Amino acid sequence: MARPKFVLLPSRPPEAFARHLAGEDRERVEAAARAAREQFAGRAIWHVSSTLRGGGVAEMLRSLLPYVRGAGIDTRWAVLREDPWFFRFTKRLHNNLHEDRGDGGPLGDAERAVYEQTLQRSAAHLRGLVHRDDVVFLHDPQTAGLVWDLAPVGATIVWRCHVGVDAPGATALRAQRFLGRYAQAADLCVFSRRGLVWSGLDPERCRVMAPSIDPFSPKNQELDPDSVAAILGAVGLGADGADRPPLFTRADGSPGRVERPAELVQDEPIPPAAKVLAQVSRWDRLKDPDGLIECLASGLAPAEDVHLLLAGPDTAAVADDPEGALVWAEVRAHRDALPPALRRRLHLAGLPMADLDENGAVVNAIQRRADVVVQKSLAEAFGLTVAEAMWKCRPVVGSRVGGIAEQIVDGESGLLVDPRDPRALADAVLGLLADPGRATALGTAARERVRRHYLGAVRLAEYGEMLAGLEARP
Repeated sequence: MARPKFVLLPSRPPEAFARHLAGEDRERVEAAARAAREQFAGRAIWHVSSTLRGGGVAEMLRSLLPYVRGAGIDTRWAVLREDPWFFRFTKRLHNNLHEDRGDGGPLGDAERAVYEQTLQRSAAHLRGLVHRDDVVFLHDPQTAGLVWDLAPVGATIVWRCHVGVDAPGATALRAQRFLGRYAQAADLCVFSRRGLVWSGLDPERCRVMAPSIDPFSPKNQELDPDSVAAILGAVGLGADGADRPPLFTRADGSPGRVERPAELVQDEPIPPAAKVLAQVSRWDRLKDPDGLIECLASGLAPAEDVHLLLAGPDTAAVADDPEGALVWAEVRAHRDALPPALRRRLHLAGLPMADLDENGAVVNAIQRRADVVVQKSLAEAFGLTVAEAMWKCRPVVGSRVGGIAEQIVDGESGLLVDPRDPRALADAVLGLLADPGRATALGTAARERVRRHYLGAVRLAEYGEMLAGLEARP
């Protein structure tokens, strides 16, 4: 039987956010924490997800839950460990919810039977730990089937959906129908944006809560230019011989050092004087890495000092994304087919995931080194890497889709373009590179927008308020 992995969560004080919050926001966080502490004395809040590393859900849970524990609430995190078939199938569901056919496979009775049977093995372990007064958050399609398995315990079940599109077509709707019976059985369904809420669900049992970032995590903490250069040199993306060691501060406050090299596909490290366009994302066709390479080969080709860096996790470390290795291979082959002059300007990086704090520090350095950060997703429920780059005052050019278009106010805190128009993307990037003053102004406004809307403290208040409104299942 597959036992879920239980993550040992640290405890961090939510008061750390005080310097980033206005007075009324601080009071809101404190009030929500007090109410939740009283309501959940002797009770536990569980979160169940499909992976410990790679992707926005794992990032959000790793960042947010320690502050919930720091507020005095017993919070726990369990990660599914299922067989490869299960994750191939749930990747199909993930793609379909984004209106993408994925592997083109069926969502029929046979698939449902195996999906439910597989989850029953994990549910058997969880049922022995979850109490009737607890609250269980189940994240995304991988865990939805657990609603039925855990309901007899009597706990309050919340299904948290992080994926989807605003205007679902036939492909997305068939995935919604497959998952609908589980979502309808949950006590509450939570979506990342209003536009993602499914039409077939009871509006009274649906809530909206956007993802958020932790400004103190290794991925988002302040790094000076010398530290950025040292970290990039350590993984092989920058010049060797930095004047200082590649140091950062770990999530627990202790010192850390970047020591593991990235898996790199490049002719040489990024030249110090190069202009860098960077995208950080999972190796997923919906992130359109091939479209970015085509943009380099066409619209960006005349700008000989512009280099494109595509970075993502080491594909072997992301258990719930079996397509990652295939997409990585496709992107490498696309690069190999470029003329030598263009190939020299394209850098691919598979970032090590053995030490998640170290991985976060490398992502941090990549985004801070970038002159422009891009997120060329074809579909995106939210896109947490956009908020991360905005927090670092980077000018971001994003696709006018889903959550990217919600985070960026076009022309004020970034630029939005049609994801199917490589010329528009190239023009936006070149325009920012030619006008540093505008790029700086967009980056400054971007950080302020994240401070007001997408910091973890804002979510902590919403989370506490939502918990205060929950009652245990009769």
